[in-house]
Amino acid sequence: MHPLLYIGLAVTLAAIVGLSVWSGTQVKSGQRQNGLGVVAGVIMGTLVGGSSTIGTAQLAYTYGMSAWWFTLGAGIACLILALVYAKPLRHTGCATLVGIIRREYGDGAGMTVSLLSATGTFINIISQLISATAVIAVVFPAMTLEAAVAASVVFMVLYVIFGGTKGTGMVGIVKMALLYVAVLACGALVLHMVGGAGAFTAMVQAIDNPDGVRFFSLFARGVSTDGGACLSLILGVLTTQTYAQGVLSGKTDRDGVGGALLSAFLIPPIGIGGILVGLYMRANAALYPGMVAKTALTTFVTAHMPPLLAGVILGALFIAVVGTGAGLALGISTILNNDIVKRVTRRFDDEKKLSRLGKVWIVVVLAAAGLLSCGALGDTILQFAFMSMGLRGAVVFTPLLCALWLPGRIHRRYCIVSAIVGPVIVLIFGVWKVFPIDSLFLGIAASMVIMGFGLVMGRKNQIKS
Repeated sequence: MHPLLYIGLAVTLAAIVGLSVWSGTQVKSGQRQNGLGVVAGVIMGTLVGGSSTIGTAQLAYTYGMSAWWFTLGAGIACLILALVYAKPLRHTGCATLVGIIRREYGDGAGMTVSLLSATGTFINIISQLISATAVIAVVFPAMTLEAAVAASVVFMVLYVIFGGTKGTGMVGIVKMALLYVAVLACGALVLHMVGGAGAFTAMVQAIDNPDGVRFFSLFARGVSTDGGACLSLILGVLTTQTYAQGVLSGKTDRDGVGGALLSAFLIPPIGIGGILVGLYMRANAALYPGMVAKTALTTFVTAHMPPLLAGVILGALFIAVVGTGAGLALGISTILNNDIVKRVTRRFDDEKKLSRLGKVWIVVVLAAAGLLSCGALGDTILQFAFMSMGLRGAVVFTPLLCALWLPGRIHRRYCIVSAIVGPVIVLIFGVWKVFPIDSLFLGIAASMVIMGFGLVMGRKNQIKS
């Protein structure tokens, strides 16, 4: 590697980590003091990470345009978050999504949803750590997988513990600016190298394609699979504490709604650059011996960008991964503190003690994810991301929907059953593929049927009384 690459990488990492630490000291995490830009930074700083960049290029390498569903689905989800959910969430006065469900359905339902939702979020941290190793493997090829994962965990801990929500938001703004330059510049360079869009199309059509993959189709993996991926993104974003935390941190409703709306329009274009790079690397795979799909984007950067710029881009990609993993860990910490610890003990009623405990949770969660990432879990980044989003959606979506728009009409027992049955069906039929549709549709349908039955029974009881 050229020395200028390491200089660009080091300067980028130092600048962004420094900004995170500085901004985190300016205001206490969780307060409603963030403007529209910082709200958008919190959302995009967590949502746009390894899955949106490195993972998109990886999937595009194999399936082409269908890799767009992560960023396209994320944009649709943020639009719904802005136009439908933001104001109702802010007006509940609850600090967490689970808190809204607990207030409506009681401690038993709240505890169930807390644990299952945190588990779904935890899975996505693994996908970010896998993405981080894709960056490190290119820059430091001699580093072992365990060392790469450990370094990624350390950066995530520093990012979120010292930055908090404010740091995540401000760094998210800088990170998005860097990613836009990085990923879209890579896409533009691809088009320039091949001679324009027409030549790119011809190049892709000439790819050796014994499996008959429709590289220019959004449903290359099938309508069920790719439609399920989109639904997973939408439900996952609407039911993840981290993104709700961004909306809740806004000074006003306008800031909360505007931040989510801005995210909706800025996120989808990120995926286009990754798709162009992924398909280019697939068409020219013979030029890059030893390359694996997950390093398609990082290999392209080091091979074709000026060294100093390549270092800046790799730094931005690494921070994108770190920011997403750290933001997810922060969301889990918030859930554990507010929805479990405060309910079982009064030892942490003091805010300083609770804050210190939150940092301990972050370290524990990231360390556990790091250990699992070193095992034989595979290298399909988006597989973990979609799985995580789907599980969170199956647990939280229907109970949250009913708590916000059908308060006082469904007994708590139906919420508990719904929160358990939904993800169980997703997991069972995700492995045992006996139906030609994505298991997430089955899980959500079951959850809605259970809550719908509870609504009907509630009305019958009201009539009898």
